[in-house]
Amino acid sequence: MGRHREFDLEEALAAAQKVFWLKGYDGASISDLTEAMGINSPSLYAAFGSKQGLFKAVLNHYDASREKVMAKILAEATAKDVAARYLSALADYATDKKHPPGCLMIKAGLSPGEGEIAKQLARHKSAMELALRERFECAKRQGDLPKSANPGALVRYLLAIGSGLCVQAASGATREELRAMAELALVGFPRSEKKKAAVRKLAPAAV
Repeated sequence: MGRHREFDLEEALAAAQKVFWLKGYDGASISDLTEAMGINSPSLYAAFGSKQGLFKAVLNHYDASREKVMAKILAEATAKDVAARYLSALADYATDKKHPPGCLMIKAGLSPGEGEIAKQLARHKSAMELALRERFECAKRQGDLPKSANPGALVRYLLAIGSGLCVQAASGATREELRAMAELALVGFPRSEKKKAAVRKLAPAAV
């Protein structure tokens, strides 16, 4: 048997990511993937085992860059700052010309195919949800969120808005339009207990 073609892993994963992003998991054929990656099918199977294995590697590659951004988002001073930066970063990413518009996770999740693929997507989504929830729970303990705040509900709301921004981006919405939608979504975000107290102190006394 001939030797499998050697290839640059980073470039290959980036190429495969674009195919999955544009066509979804089910829509991406092995020939689509190998053509984009510049390799033959034996090389793909030798490196990743299967289409499912390749998709898992793509998700891990996708997460590696996302985790760096999330670390900066979670380090914001207040819960509302975290929410604002999350949506702003998503608006920027969803309209970045370096890749297709929208979000890989949402596009692939529209037709997740095999049960294991759906589970992989759910695990990656859960990791982000957990990180945001823990940050909001910490904010609540510190008085940055009111005692009545529900961190889990806030995170689900934020993720739902984020998904909507990505869908809008895939439909042609501009970065400025997405940022405007994000600002509207944050109008009702719970205010810090500390800020409420400060406002009360500044308010004029009743005559």
